Amino acid sequence: MNEQLFIICIILAVIVLLIAFSIWNSIKLRRQVRYGWGKLPNSTAFDKEKSLKEAYLEARKYHTTDSEVDDITWYDLDLIDIFDQINHTYSSIGSEALYQRLRSFNFSEADQAELEELITFYQENPQQREDVEYAFAKLGKRDKNFVVRYLSQSATNRLGSLGFFILLGLLPFFGILLLFLNLGIGLFIALGAIIFNIVYYQTKKQELDMELSSMSYLVQSISTAKKISKVATPKQAEIKQSLKPLQSILKFAVSFRIKSNSESEMFFEYINIMLMLPFISYHFVVDRIAKHNQEAIDLWQVLGKLEVAAAVLNYRSLLPVSCPPTFQKGGIEGETVYHPLVENAVANPVDWQKNTLVTGSNASGKSTYVRAIALNCILGQTIYTCLAEEFILERGHVLTSMAVEDDIFEGDSYFVAEIKSIKRVLEKVKTKERCYCFIDEILKGTNTIERISASASIVKWLSDYPSLVYVATHDIELTEILKNYCTDVHFEEQVTEGQGVSFDYVLRQGPARTRNAIRLLKVLDYPDAIVKKAQDEAESFDTTRQWPIFE
Repeated sequence: MNEQLFIICIILAVIVLLIAFSIWNSIKLRRQVRYGWGKLPNSTAFDKEKSLKEAYLEARKYHTTDSEVDDITWYDLDLIDIFDQINHTYSSIGSEALYQRLRSFNFSEADQAELEELITFYQENPQQREDVEYAFAKLGKRDKNFVVRYLSQSATNRLGSLGFFILLGLLPFFGILLLFLNLGIGLFIALGAIIFNIVYYQTKKQELDMELSSMSYLVQSISTAKKISKVATPKQAEIKQSLKPLQSILKFAVSFRIKSNSESEMFFEYINIMLMLPFISYHFVVDRIAKHNQEAIDLWQVLGKLEVAAAVLNYRSLLPVSCPPTFQKGGIEGETVYHPLVENAVANPVDWQKNTLVTGSNASGKSTYVRAIALNCILGQTIYTCLAEEFILERGHVLTSMAVEDDIFEGDSYFVAEIKSIKRVLEKVKTKERCYCFIDEILKGTNTIERISASASIVKWLSDYPSLVYVATHDIELTEILKNYCTDVHFEEQVTEGQGVSFDYVLRQGPARTRNAIRLLKVLDYPDAIVKKAQDEAESFDTTRQWPIFE
C-alpha cells in the first residue's frame, strides 16, 4: 500500500512540476513581451529573407496592390535592414505581413486610415496591445511555414484517399472489438492494422512531415486567432466573422501540436500514427481551407495587420523625428529629412518640384541624401511613417538604379547591367503613371563623352512624362547641358592643411563649384610639379573647353 501511495505521489509531483514549468515559461514570455516594448527588435534565427520573399511571392496570387518595390530598388536601398529595424513582431504571420507591406502598397486613403486606427488603439490601450502581442508570441515564428501556399491553393497535395485512411484508422478498434467478443482473429486484425499503419507512415514520412509541419502552423494560427478574438480590438468583429467557418479545424489540433522529443510525446505520436490521425486530420483541414478559402485569407491578413500596427508604433517610438506623410498633387517637400541607417545622420530639406541633379565629391553625402528621399517615398506610402518633421508627396511608384553590379550569371558587364537597370525605369515611366526615379552615378560604366551625352538625353526624355528623377553625378557638364530642365543642388567638402578633407553633409543650392581634389593633392604632399600641372590643365579647360595634348 505504501509503495502504491509512493508511486502515486511521484506521478502527482511530476504532473505538478510540468504544470509549474509551463506556468513559469508563460510568465517569462509575458515579461519578454512587456519589457521588449520600446526597444529595437532582437535578431532571431527566424525571419530569413528567402522565406519571407517566398511567402510574399506566393501571397501575390491572392493579394494585389497598386505598386510594388522591385528587387533592384529593394536591394539598392538596403530595405531588408530597414525591415529588421521595424520588425517588432512575434509570429511569422506578422513578419511576413510586414515584409509584404514594405514591398507593395496601395494608393489608398482607406489603407492608411485602417493602419492609423490600429496604431491609435494600441497607443490608448497598452494592455490590450500587450495581450495581442503575447498571443502571437505563444504562436512563435517558423521559417518556411508555407501557410500562404494553402491560402493561394497551390498546396493541395493529397496524401491518399481520405476514406482509405479512415478505414485504416478504424481497423485497430475493429480488431479490439472482435477480441472482446472472444474471437481470436481480432488480435491479428488489430496488430496487423497497427503494424501496417506504422510502416505506411514511415514510407511517407518525409513528404508527410513537411506537409504536417506546414499544416501545423496554420492550425496553431487559427487557435491563436480564437484567443485574440477575445481581446476587444478594432478588428475583433472581423476576426470572429472570418474565424466562424474555420473553428471546426481546431478539433484536429491534437494532430498538429508542437512536437518535442519527450517520452510522453513519442507515445502520443505513435498513438496518432496507429490511428492514422495525421492523414485524416490533414485531409480534413485541406478540404476545410479549400471550402472557406476567402475566410482563411481574410483571417490571415487581419492577424498580420494587428502585428504590423504594433511594429510600426514601436518603430515610431524609437525614431528621433518622424511624421505621417501628407499626400497632395505636385512635387515633394520635406523638412529635416534623414536616413534611418546612418548613425547621427545630418538632416536636410527637400524641395523636389522638377528633375534634379545633385553633384559633389565622393563621400560628400549626395548618395545618402538621394537614398533618404527614396526611403521616405516608400516608408511614407507603406507604413505611413516619414523620417522627417514634414513630408509632402503625391502617391506614386518608386524605382532606383544605384548599387549596380556585374551580372556573372547573365554574362553582363557593369555597363550592360547598368543600362538594363535604367531601362526598366524608363519602361515604367512610359506608362505615364507617377514615378519617383533615383539614379546614382548615372552611366558611370562608360567613357566620359558617351556617358554625358547619353545621361543628358535620358534626363531630357524623362522630363516629358509626369514623373520626377533625382540623379547623383560627378559630371558637372550635365548641370550646364540640362539647366533648362533640371534643378541643381550639391554637397561640398572642406580641405584644410591640418585635417585634410572633411564634410558637413549640408545640402546647398546650385551645382558644385569647388575643386578641392587638386587642392587635396597638395595637402597630401604630392610633388609640386604634379599639383601645378593639374591646376594649369584645369584652368586651360575652363577657358578653351578643350584638353591640350601634353608635349
